[in-house]
Amino acid sequence: MIFRAPESPVAIPDVALTPFLLERAASWGDKAAMIDSTNGRVLTYAGWADAVRRAATSLARRGLRKGDVFAIYSANCPGYATAFHAVSLLGGIVTTINPMYTVEELTRQLQDAGASYLVAGPSCLDKALESAKSLTLREVFVFGEAAGATPFDSLLDCDSDLPSVAIDPQNDIVVMPYSSGTTGLPKGVMLTHRNLIANILQCEAVFSLSGDAVALGVLPFFHIYGMVVIMNLSFHVGATVVTMPRFDLEQCLQALEKYRITYAYLVPPIFLAFARSPLVDNYNLSALTTLFSGAAPLSPEVAAAATKRLHCSLTQGYGMTETSPCTHATRVGQTEGVGEPMPNTESKIVNLETGAELGPHEEGEICVRGPQAMKGYLNRPDATAAMIDAEDWLHTGDVGYADDRGRFFIVDRVKELIKYKGMQIAPAELEALLLTHPAIADAAVIPIADEEAGQVPKAFVVLRSGVTTEEIQAFVALRVAPYKKLRHVEITDVIPRSPSGKILRRVLAARG
Repeated sequence: MIFRAPESPVAIPDVALTPFLLERAASWGDKAAMIDSTNGRVLTYAGWADAVRRAATSLARRGLRKGDVFAIYSANCPGYATAFHAVSLLGGIVTTINPMYTVEELTRQLQDAGASYLVAGPSCLDKALESAKSLTLREVFVFGEAAGATPFDSLLDCDSDLPSVAIDPQNDIVVMPYSSGTTGLPKGVMLTHRNLIANILQCEAVFSLSGDAVALGVLPFFHIYGMVVIMNLSFHVGATVVTMPRFDLEQCLQALEKYRITYAYLVPPIFLAFARSPLVDNYNLSALTTLFSGAAPLSPEVAAAATKRLHCSLTQGYGMTETSPCTHATRVGQTEGVGEPMPNTESKIVNLETGAELGPHEEGEICVRGPQAMKGYLNRPDATAAMIDAEDWLHTGDVGYADDRGRFFIVDRVKELIKYKGMQIAPAELEALLLTHPAIADAAVIPIADEEAGQVPKAFVVLRSGVTTEEIQAFVALRVAPYKKLRHVEITDVIPRSPSGKILRRVLAARG
């Protein structure tokens, strides 16, 4: 049985992403598009539109051409949106990179994506320059000013004509975030201009965000949730985004009060903090009307506690990087589950063994089909074929069911990904790293539940020689972003595997 949205389909224009957003920006003039919470600086819609065109012109003069890959390696700041759309305007491809990545992780993504240019935040620049030593980047930029890189703002000192670039919205890639999909190492997710425009319009049709909203921009723009649902959707409707470089509860509460934020995009760990921390009572959050949850499962108990305490309504969204991201969302009055399909989106539940379509209240894998689904994985036709079948159904790797009204509920995860505070950790990546340790003969990594983070990684290792669990944790911590660190390590005699060699993670999970 195929389930669809209760709303009518939305019309998706055949235009490129940035011209689509710039068309409305002109009418909003001096209205604040973004406010940097660290210093109070305001980027107006007119200022953003002008900066995008100037930066694009300068990048074209420096040699950036259609199809070139430009990496952004930075925490949230107003300059992020300018860089993103300057590249997009030229038909370039943005690859967004987690600012917590180590030099090794950064280098791996830059190489795989084939990046030619890189802009880094000030706190990331040292790692960026170290990575650049082993690459053939054409130029490294920095937000602000720092030795060793070109200030990104210097690109704004340009008044020559912007070159005209022909873009095919249906096929040309605009952004390439990295995701592990349902299994394996991170892969470049090729999202087209049409993918992002479709999801922006789908979200506009369902969410309550309007031009009067002041939205919290603490969730990272490198992540598909922050990139599309916060940054680009807000620009489309004319809302104001208050950016924060990272989450700190007290600083977040200060921003909510100072800027009278009305719409807060959150992940479950922040909901937990809002529900329980005594700090919340010290601030006037009366302007806040709506909380939005995505990226990881939110427990009904935590949702109820946070919304009751803050006197807010709640919307939950579901999706993945490969779907730009939203495929389902709750409507007004729904407090549990992940909601009904978005407009223009079909969804079904299939039997895990046979692939047969199931009916209401029957559990199976959630599959989706719609204009927000990715073009595919970069240079990975095998992985693309495993994710998207011959009838264009994208297999999410999540187990769930739909009720009689077509509202979806997630009950389990087929995919191997670990979700730590909404961010992906690929077990295969940690396993490959563990196997480089001379004392480790075999390894497997599984998620274990954690009240604050949602899930944390635990490793099971088979040893060749003596090494302590603390030494193993330290070995990994030196080589990965902090959120990927192993929280638990257990020594074992053997890693259980299927006859084909696949790790039997459920067997390990049963051991705890």
